[in-house]
Amino acid sequence: QVQLVESGGGSVQPGGSLRLYCAASGSIFSILTMGWHRQAPGKQRELVATITSGGSTNYVGDVKGRFTISRDNAKNTVYLQMNSLKPDDTAVYYCNVQAQLYGSDIKTYWGQGTQVTVSS
Repeated sequence: QVQLVESGGGSVQPGGSLRLYCAASGSIFSILTMGWHRQAPGKQRELVATITSGGSTNYVGDVKGRFTISRDNAKNTVYLQMNSLKPDDTAVYYCNVQAQLYGSDIKTYWGQGTQVTVSS
């Protein structure tokens, strides 16, 4: 199994910044795409950003230009730098990874979620 531990969430005023962290551990052979999703109250979970093992990034919606996804392959960690935060960014943020364990197929794993609240 792959364990994902998230941290870095919290409360911030509009215009502020937060940095989310997600570290993967386990008998990991390789990690392919890593990403962040979010789910606001009463809404479906939505994709925020992804990053491939080669470093190619993709952003969805109005986070472009405000959020930056990055990863440290040596630490099996993915980050989400969030700037110019808006109240609409309030949600539980989940990291997910496509990972292959030794002797296993590629599977998708999810973190437990971290709350981000943007409010004045």
